[in-house]
Amino acid sequence: MPASDTKVGFDCEDMMTVSFRGVIPALVTPFRDEKIDREALVRHVNWVIAEGVNAVLPCGTTGESPTLSHEEHNLVVSLTVEAAAGRVPVLAGAGSNSTSEAVHMAKHAASVKADGLLLVSPYYNKPTQEGLYRHFITVAEAAGLPVILYNIPSRCGVNILPPTMARLAAHPLIVGVKEATGELNQMIRTIELCGPDFLVTSGDDGLTLPLLAVGGGGVISVAANIIPGPLVQMWRAWEAKDLAATKRLFYQMLPFFRALFFETNPIPLKFLLGLTGRMTGEVRLPMCPPSDSVQKELAGLADQWGLTNAGSKS
Repeated sequence: MPASDTKVGFDCEDMMTVSFRGVIPALVTPFRDEKIDREALVRHVNWVIAEGVNAVLPCGTTGESPTLSHEEHNLVVSLTVEAAAGRVPVLAGAGSNSTSEAVHMAKHAASVKADGLLLVSPYYNKPTQEGLYRHFITVAEAAGLPVILYNIPSRCGVNILPPTMARLAAHPLIVGVKEATGELNQMIRTIELCGPDFLVTSGDDGLTLPLLAVGGGGVISVAANIIPGPLVQMWRAWEAKDLAATKRLFYQMLPFFRALFFETNPIPLKFLLGLTGRMTGEVRLPMCPPSDSVQKELAGLADQWGLTNAGSKS
């Protein structure tokens, strides 16, 4: 266990009791005129918490973390911890393809009392399975916070294989994985090898229900930025063992899950959030606004769900 001076911010006696089960929005980073819109970020955190989410995640892929400077990254984490104010845990993105850089971001997250870390696989340099193992252990031990791994080979070019996941799961600080391989068989094997105490959570809204059915523990969600309430209802129905309600809600949201990936995430999501009036919807290059045809489809979906200018009413 880490020393007491690295204890997480969430109000608990033992940091390993912090739960990252349930619905966790991978928060967007609001921009205005190419700068972080601090007020919009705080409003957004307050809104998703009021909608009942179980934790919040700043500086993930949906937060356009690759385009944030180190100073901006740290600012977003600090603002999110401050806004959450202990109401829900904060799982801070701290991944990098440089282990030393990831250690720096992880230590900052610990210093501002984030409750855990999300660590994406090192991208572009394609480490071996042994390199992945050493990277994650090094970052976890440097910060002394619970870690959720983030396995997304489509973006990183490398897959954390189930045997490596099992090695990592044996470390007390490695408590789970956000699975975004799209391979349900691999997720099942990970659950099988790592055991019931290791959290396997969906990194793909559209696979949440199948993963829950085989032992998963929730979703780190893109859609929870725009429709957090229905996702929370689905999770609560699942926890209440109401499978019929869980399935009904899942299939109601499924067209929405698909629409959010008409173009690269978070382009469609940011456009929809702009329609709500909650923020500008601005993205940073190399992300750009969606095509006219996608904008038309997204606007129709927003009308169907009553989302247009919803932010001005909340």
